[in-house]
Amino acid sequence: MSLICLFPGQGSQAKGMGAELFDRYGDWTADADRVLGYSIRELCLDDPRGELGLTEFTQPALFVVNAMTYRAKRDAGMATPAFLAGHSLGEYNALLAAGCFDFATGLTLVKERGRMMGRVTGGGMAAVVGLEPDRVRAVLASTDAGRLVDAANFNTFDQTVIAGPKDALESVKPSFEAAGVRAYIPLNVSAPFHSRYMREPQNQFGAFLKDFAFSAPSIEVVANVNGRPYQHDMVRQTLAEQIGNSVQWLETMLYLMRQPEPEFIECGPGTVLTKMLAQIRKRIRTAG
Repeated sequence: MSLICLFPGQGSQAKGMGAELFDRYGDWTADADRVLGYSIRELCLDDPRGELGLTEFTQPALFVVNAMTYRAKRDAGMATPAFLAGHSLGEYNALLAAGCFDFATGLTLVKERGRMMGRVTGGGMAAVVGLEPDRVRAVLASTDAGRLVDAANFNTFDQTVIAGPKDALESVKPSFEAAGVRAYIPLNVSAPFHSRYMREPQNQFGAFLKDFAFSAPSIEVVANVNGRPYQHDMVRQTLAEQIGNSVQWLETMLYLMRQPEPEFIECGPGTVLTKMLAQIRKRIRTAG
């Protein structure tokens, strides 16, 4: 049996998350308050200023709750996983669990990542439901507006998130409808994450990472950028590349599903990744 832990990213946050964890892991709660300069408990439980949905705050909050959730599962007797993976921001939790850096260092990285990504404006994202990834690529390649839009997240066989300028996203909608898309859903985000339009913050973050040392993963971590395990000497470069490149979540799941007797556990608030996995498995069973 191959135990595999998955860590969610933005979109899984919810007011009240981590309520049972902050007192239990007071050391990490104190570390988080020190690194962030505000109360992580107040942000997650009360969100008095309506900040939990803002990238700059969402990313640190999810990192902390994901990390504490994984720690609680290990304390409860969960075995050491054979593999780890995280969706976008969640990849930092996978690397933490693999011993690449400590909790405070990981949170410092995530704080800066969220700050840099949160400064990008002027674009958006949309979920394309009902078309396979190759069809999504073909539709985007077929028009001038489409060629301004990137596939940002390949989540399942029939759910891909695209990113780009808002007017281009609006312009490509009729093309997807003509291709038979089941749903075309604009997302409530502030920027075109995981696209060519994030290359400036990607380069800035790459420069920021040069000041940090990273240990080789002690557990295999599957990377968003290619759906394959991290090369042990490429942690810094792979983390930087993640910001401006597609999240290859479907490839990640297919790789992990090929492992001996895979058993998946989601470590974080909600069940977004568990539901995606169920959709992927259903399609494979149907096709087989």
